Amino acid sequence: MKLFDVYPINDITIVKAKGSYVWDAAGEQYLDLYGGHAVISVGHTHPHYVQRITDQLNKVGFYSNSIRIPLQEELATKLGKVSGKEDYQLFLCNSGAEANENALKLASFFNGRKKIIAFKKAFHGRTSLAVAATDNPSIVAPVNQTSNVIFLPFNDEEALEACFKAQGSDISAVIIEGIQGVGGINVASVSFLQKIRQLCDAHGTVFIADSVQCGYGRSGKFFSHDFAGVNADIYSMAKGMGNGFPVAGIIISPKIPAKHSMLGTTFGGNHLACAAALAVLEVIEKENLMANAAEVGNYLIEQLKAIPELNNVRGRGLMIGFDVPEELRDLKKNLLWKHKMFTGEAKPNVIRLLPSLALSKKDADQFLEAVKEEIAALAPAH
Repeated sequence: MKLFDVYPINDITIVKAKGSYVWDAAGEQYLDLYGGHAVISVGHTHPHYVQRITDQLNKVGFYSNSIRIPLQEELATKLGKVSGKEDYQLFLCNSGAEANENALKLASFFNGRKKIIAFKKAFHGRTSLAVAATDNPSIVAPVNQTSNVIFLPFNDEEALEACFKAQGSDISAVIIEGIQGVGGINVASVSFLQKIRQLCDAHGTVFIADSVQCGYGRSGKFFSHDFAGVNADIYSMAKGMGNGFPVAGIIISPKIPAKHSMLGTTFGGNHLACAAALAVLEVIEKENLMANAAEVGNYLIEQLKAIPELNNVRGRGLMIGFDVPEELRDLKKNLLWKHKMFTGEAKPNVIRLLPSLALSKKDADQFLEAVKEEIAALAPAH
C-alpha cells in the first residue's frame, strides 16, 4: 500500500528534537522556526511535557467520556486561569477543524439560524462546515458547498455593517482569525474586532474567535483577539494546545447553555490529551512564555522591518509574516537547505515564522544573520 499523495514534502526525516532544534536521520541539526505549523508551543520534547504524558500513560491512556475524567476538570480550571476566561465552559475535541465545526454548529443551535459570515483569505479547516467557511475553492468539495456562508473583505467595517443591515436577523455567527495564518499573517484590526462584537450583540449573532493558530500565547496575549479588549462568545483552539499531541477544544460563553448530546466526541478530552494540554499550560505559566513570545517576537519584527529588501513585515508576537520580492524567491529554500532553518510559507510569496514560544533571542539573531546573508547573495547591491 502507498500513502495517498496530498502534500509536497521536503526529503528530510526528523529523528530527534529538542527545544527549538530538530535533527535529521543523517545527524544534521536544523533551527525550527516553523514549529510543525505553529504546533510546537513550549519546545520539542520539553522534559515536563514528556514526564506528564509518560506518567499518565503508565496509569491509564484512554477511556471514553462515559465516565468522569478529573483531568478534564483540572484542564478547564487551568485553562480558565491562564487565558483569563474563567467563567467560560470547555468542550474538548481533537483538531482545529473539529473545534471550528463544533463552534459553528453550537452557534446555530443557540440562535436557530443558518448564515455564517467569514472573510477573504480565511482558513478554518477541512471538515464539512469548516471548509465551507474557508476561502479556498480548490479544497471545497461539491458536497461541502453551501449558500449559507458569506465571504466579506477582511478588516472592512463598512462591508460588515452593510451585510448586517441587509441580513442581520439571519446571521448565526461571525467567524474570524485574530491573525490569519494560512492566508498570509493578516492581522485583524482592533476596531474591526470591536465592530464585530458590537454588531453581534445588536443582532443576536455569535462571535467565534478562531484561535487555532493565533491562540495559546503565540501573539504575546493568550488569544490574539484579546488585543481588541472584547470577549468573543466562542474561542476555538488546537495547534499549540498539545505541543504535538492531538488535542483541541472550544471555550464557550456562559450565555450559551449546554444540552445533552448537542455535542459529542469519542477521543476528545482523553487522559493523554489532557495530560499533554495541562503540561503545556504549566510550562507557559512557569516559564513566562507569553512574555517571551512578545519580547522576542517584537524584536524579530523590528529587525526584519529594518531589512529594506523585505516587504510588509507584519504579525504579533511569534506569529510573523513578510513578503519576499521576486528576486528573493529562493530565500525560503536556501534558508532550509543552506542554513538548515525551517520556515513556513503562504502563497504566493510570503514567509511565515511560527516557532516555539520559547525561542531565544540568540536563535532569532541566528535567523536574521542567515536572512541577511542570503539577501546579499540573491540580490546583491548594484
